[in-house]
Amino acid sequence: MVTHLWPRATVKITSPPSSGIITVLWLQVLDVGNSVVMPGIVDSHVHVNEPGRTTWEGFWTATKAAAAGGVTTIVDMPLNSIPPTTTLSNFHEKLREATGKCFVDTAFWGGVIPGNEYELRPMIQAGVAGFKCFLIHSGVDEFPHVVDCDLHAAMKQLQGTGSVLLFHAEREVVETTKESADPTHYSTFLQSRPDVMEVEAIRAVIELCLQYQVRCHIVHLSSAEPLKLILEARLAGAPLTVETTHHYLSLSAEDIPAGATQFKCCPPIRGSNNKEQLWNALKAGHIDMVVSDHSPCTPDLKKLNSGDFSEAWGGISSLQFGLPLFWSSACQRGFQLSDVVRLLSHNTAQLCDLANRKGQLTPGYDADLVIWDPEREFQEELIHHKNKLTPYLGLTLRGCVCATVLRGRVVYSGGHFYPQPLGKHL
Repeated sequence: MVTHLWPRATVKITSPPSSGIITVLWLQVLDVGNSVVMPGIVDSHVHVNEPGRTTWEGFWTATKAAAAGGVTTIVDMPLNSIPPTTTLSNFHEKLREATGKCFVDTAFWGGVIPGNEYELRPMIQAGVAGFKCFLIHSGVDEFPHVVDCDLHAAMKQLQGTGSVLLFHAEREVVETTKESADPTHYSTFLQSRPDVMEVEAIRAVIELCLQYQVRCHIVHLSSAEPLKLILEARLAGAPLTVETTHHYLSLSAEDIPAGATQFKCCPPIRGSNNKEQLWNALKAGHIDMVVSDHSPCTPDLKKLNSGDFSEAWGGISSLQFGLPLFWSSACQRGFQLSDVVRLLSHNTAQLCDLANRKGQLTPGYDADLVIWDPEREFQEELIHHKNKLTPYLGLTLRGCVCATVLRGRVVYSGGHFYPQPLGKHL
């Protein structure tokens, strides 16, 4: 077991002294013992919230947490920052804010909101990885959800660009929660976001995807019910991908205590039978990737004092724990290390157009590595997210990250970070 790892330097002379020229190459030699060496994780769903909501999170703390979790690349979501990444000007502002603060490499999603369709191509040219939209209220007023006319306008702009549109796939349906239901019971919140909200939203996404043949991606699938629709759409030629998250694979509605609003997210954590169906879909290749959907906030917004799920912010902090969360459950279900690479690194890199440099141990690719012990169990005590509230506090996890290497440099080892941020903007 490697508990602390910094490289030792050796010197290699690459030309003979008789030539009159001595070329010295400094090599870093890392002794990792029996630890697993794997491509660094690419987490394509992270809410950093900077600029504007830096009391929630920021690039400095988020990317430190990422490095501690073996994540070498994050892709920042366009909302919860103020301003949101919905114009070229706002994108440039976010780049300025992130400069000099990233301990891992960082890419950026743009956003689709009503009326900004003519900003999309300029943002593509400036380097955004793609775009995200909401089919329901986003939770923040500065990032309004889109309706059909907005989606058609955006799709027409994205045709032929090779870019991808990500969907928060829930749509409003007839209210199903009884007015008298106790808002501190998790079941009350769960009933307010039924599976049919995801089913109907994904049905609409599929129609657009088939019509325009623009790459579409379903973020944070929580319900197994739409899987049949997704499979049929792919067979019909839809360029459609789908992700799920660590919390939908690790947690179950039946186990969430009353008032435990740290478990609230949207779409909601569903029942254990649904969770097993998601695992089966992962194994069958019907779900393409697993991400954190790291969405922190300040503790007061979680309404822990009242325990009211209806009023609490919906989001779970988990950026630092993704690899052990996944492996703790996956290893019990017959998943192999190659599956971890495929679901947490390679496919996420492919989604955000980084598959030519991230997600593989291949000559010419960035030397991004996570060095970890898949057998070691631990309880994480040192949390590097800005706000420490998470449903995973005190949970015993399997698969401890020993060190993280970014483009050949050790940026995290045994609880310690490289002194300066070395991450680049992608």
